[in-house]
This record gives sequence, structure tokens and C-alpha cells, in this order.
Amino acid sequence: MSGQKGLGVVLKSPREIELMRAAGGLVFRILTKMEELVIPGVTTAELNAVAEELIEKAGAIALFKGVTNPQARTPFPAALCTSVNEEVVHGVPSDRVLMDGDIVSIDCGVRLDGYCGDSARTYAVGQVTDEAQRLIDATRDALSLAIAQIQPDRMWSEVAAKIQKLVEDRGLSVVREFVGHGLGQEMHEEPKVPNYADRKSRKNDFRLVEGMTLAIEPMVNLGKPEVIYAGNDRWAVSTKDGEYAAHFEHDVAVTAGGADVLSDGRQPSK
Repeated sequence: MSGQKGLGVVLKSPREIELMRAAGGLVFRILTKMEELVIPGVTTAELNAVAEELIEKAGAIALFKGVTNPQARTPFPAALCTSVNEEVVHGVPSDRVLMDGDIVSIDCGVRLDGYCGDSARTYAVGQVTDEAQRLIDATRDALSLAIAQIQPDRMWSEVAAKIQKLVEDRGLSVVREFVGHGLGQEMHEEPKVPNYADRKSRKNDFRLVEGMTLAIEPMVNLGKPEVIYAGNDRWAVSTKDGEYAAHFEHDVAVTAGGADVLSDGRQPSK
């Protein structure tokens, strides 16, 4: 373990990376189960109940449950963030019924054997518009592009600029207020991992090095990039213009050969 340029980045050993893969694998299984369950008529609370049961059976801890936020009035009450339509992130599961044409971003985090996994996908509910599907596809593609671009010694801003270009070339926008993060024994470690590159973000730029573990999570809006806190709980973050948003996330380790995805369901090495 070591730091990088005073950023407090914690590099992981091969053993720690495999423990993170196990945690990421649990999240992968939960999100894959959601593919079966996200249909018109289901409530986001029902989705959360299934996730909590799976986490408990695995002997893991739900990372999000009990987290506090200065903006929010109460600790986060659930294992999943379920963000519907214009909600970008941090949607609270409730008795809201998902309807045909909705999209829902589901973010799940766990701690298993002391290490964290954190991943997200956006799902179409029934038949969605071409615009909604275009948004989902672009956000997924942005994450895939980022993963493919990871190499040791590369500055993160180079990757972030490519994410931003892909999104904006498709007529969409990247959220600025929320970014990815380091991950390990804690859900949020250094460094911060933006999905865009500008003068301000480059002040906190960092070099990718072997052993670094990151949660990369593009958040993309169909309309403009600005977001607001919405709802009585002050947890859900929504697009300011009310247009749809999408969110995909994977955990990766930086290796000599590029990115090793830790939340894609592959089994840990023995």
C-alpha cells in the first residue's frame, strides 16, 4: 500500500484485489437479478427487498444503508439507490411503481470480508422511447470506453476527456457535480474520478498506476448537465431540466495490461 503525490491513494495487493472481486461479484449477481425483476408494475421498494435479502444471505453488509449526507434529513434507508427517469443518482426505494417507458438506474454497494464492491446499471422498463434507449446506450458505451483506455502511467484527464467527447458527440451531457472514486476497504477513497476534463478538474488530475482500484461511473443527461436535489428526503439528485438521466458503474483495478474489471461477475482467483 502506498500513496501517490499526497493524494492518499491506497494501492492494493493482488490478494486485496481478489477480495474486491468477490465483493464486486456479489453486486454483479444482484444487478443481474434486477434485470429479471425490472418490469412494469414492480415497485422500487420490492427491488430493494430482494437486494437486501441477497446481501444478507451472502454475509455481506449493504454499503449505502445508514450513510448520511449534509443535504439529506435522514440517513439513507436502503441497500439500493433506485433513480427513475430524471433522477440521476441516490433515488430512495419506495412504493413508486415502475411504468412502461420508464428507465431506472440501480446502484448497489456491498462490503464483503472487509472489502467493497460498487456497481450500477440503467434498465429500460418495458418499451422505452428511442431517445431513452440512446441515452442508456451512450452511457454504457462511455463506461466501456473508459475501461478500454486505462493504462499505467496515463493521466486520468486523458480518459475523462474521451468520455466527455463520446457523450457530447452524441448530443448528450456529462454530470459535473458527481464523479467516480477510489474504492477498497472504504466505499469512497481517493482519488476523485471525474467523467469530464476541464481546467478545474485537471488541478486534481492523477496518474494511473498498477494496484490502483477505481469505481468509474459515468452519469449522463439527455438534456443539460445541471442537477438539483429533489424530493422531500433530499437524497435524490435530478436533472434540473427534467430530462432523463442514466448511470453505469464498474470497479476496476489498474494492471500492467490495462483495466481488470472487478464487478463483471468473474470468479476470484484461488
